[in-house]
Amino acid sequence: MKKLTLLTEPKLLFGHDQKMEDPRDGLTLFGPIENYKPHGIRSGVVSTKEGLRKFREYLKSINTPVFNLNNVTRPYFPGFETIFGTRWSPEDVMHVELTEKELHRVLYHEDSHHRTYDTVSLIADKILQAVRDEDSSADMWFIVLPDEVYQYCRPNAPLEKELVVTPRTIGKARAKKLLHSPSLFAEENVDAEPYGYDANFHNQLKARLLSSSVATQIFRESTLAPEEFLNALGRPKRDFSKIRGHLAWSISTAAFYKTGGRPWKLSDIREKVCYIGIVYKLDERSRDTRNACCAAQMFLDSGDGIVFKGAVGPWYNRKKGEFHLKPEQARELIGLAVETYRKKEGTVPRELFIHAKTRFNDEEWQGFSDAVSSDTHLVGITIKKNVPLKLYRPESKFPMLRGLAHVQNDRSGFLWTKGFVPRLQTSLAMEVPNPLFIEISKGTADIETVLADILALTKLNYNACIYGDGDPVTLRFANAVGEILTAAPLDKTPPLSFKYYI
Repeated sequence: MKKLTLLTEPKLLFGHDQKMEDPRDGLTLFGPIENYKPHGIRSGVVSTKEGLRKFREYLKSINTPVFNLNNVTRPYFPGFETIFGTRWSPEDVMHVELTEKELHRVLYHEDSHHRTYDTVSLIADKILQAVRDEDSSADMWFIVLPDEVYQYCRPNAPLEKELVVTPRTIGKARAKKLLHSPSLFAEENVDAEPYGYDANFHNQLKARLLSSSVATQIFRESTLAPEEFLNALGRPKRDFSKIRGHLAWSISTAAFYKTGGRPWKLSDIREKVCYIGIVYKLDERSRDTRNACCAAQMFLDSGDGIVFKGAVGPWYNRKKGEFHLKPEQARELIGLAVETYRKKEGTVPRELFIHAKTRFNDEEWQGFSDAVSSDTHLVGITIKKNVPLKLYRPESKFPMLRGLAHVQNDRSGFLWTKGFVPRLQTSLAMEVPNPLFIEISKGTADIETVLADILALTKLNYNACIYGDGDPVTLRFANAVGEILTAAPLDKTPPLSFKYYI
């Protein structure tokens, strides 16, 4: 076996052109790299009166230092304005009230599809009405919901019989049949409509707001005020005392990013390099079990992310368990991504890396190749998690180091993106970490450069302010993006910033 190589931990760029390994260190010392809201963030909030109170009290709390109880492995949060150099005031709020009467009228439906669809409709309509009517709009919309919405607005979530207000009027099998063969009776088609949408509140709301480009963050009330939700022993049902600072970091960074700021970027990434992750999700509404939605997540060297929705078609091969596009659809998808890159950067990418969980076949690779000019060097990368390799350190009580790489040959290698981090004196993995298997399946590139790039891409998750992820951002949110794109019947979705999906 060849020797293991320890890759240099990628550094991030912050304010004043300063570089640090840990985003929390960089933000604390130097602030974000770009701040488009110097005068503060205005919050749009959809909630009950109690939810608004909890939201405001939470904002007040994170404008001061937030500490973790007996947890020295996670740094404390110094305060929002201290970190980001802008205000997130609990008073600068545009509130749209959600009354308990309104919520109970839609929530207590016997059928989970109707329940979720009606609840999403109630909240989405309130947001869109406020966006159209208000003179001064919100920078971002926060939906603060009672915990029962989380409990009941999920696929197949049971509802206690004593809570049922609206009984089921149509069976699931009949409803799905009507989606493809509408009834002559209009009321039956209306009853079937919610089955064309995912019964997951989060995914459906995100999907239905895509066409209006509304950035959202969804909170359970118990996330903002866990001390108010106690069990029979008088203890919080969700005890966040050891990670209060961590939650403040993640919530604040996500809000700053979604309102237009850029917390950090990779410091040493090569210029004119573009990374695209290919996303597939089976379309459960389709009669053809092979039909899937395909999308591309593009990440620029600046750290910006954009999602492109491709065509729905028979991309799934059940025998091989793999997804593959036809040449025409492959060309269209990558062509749209390259054209968007050209509009943003004024030129085509010099290097374009396409990441996927399976190998590319010759047909789809020909489509990808036809979409780029000779000025762009195209490389296909396969990244797999389930690999038959596990290494231990018998001489140490600590697991494998993050950043270790085992290069098999000039086209493949293993990379540990989780593991022990000397800077933190702890491991990012809860158990003995497994490596990613990385292979250059199409095109040519230096394998060590590819491994280093993928390690760097584990540090672009703006939805969680952490040292590093286990997956590169090109694939980290692949399932989430796919689920949102298939959560509602979306015909044409324009290229949108990644912030609308997370």
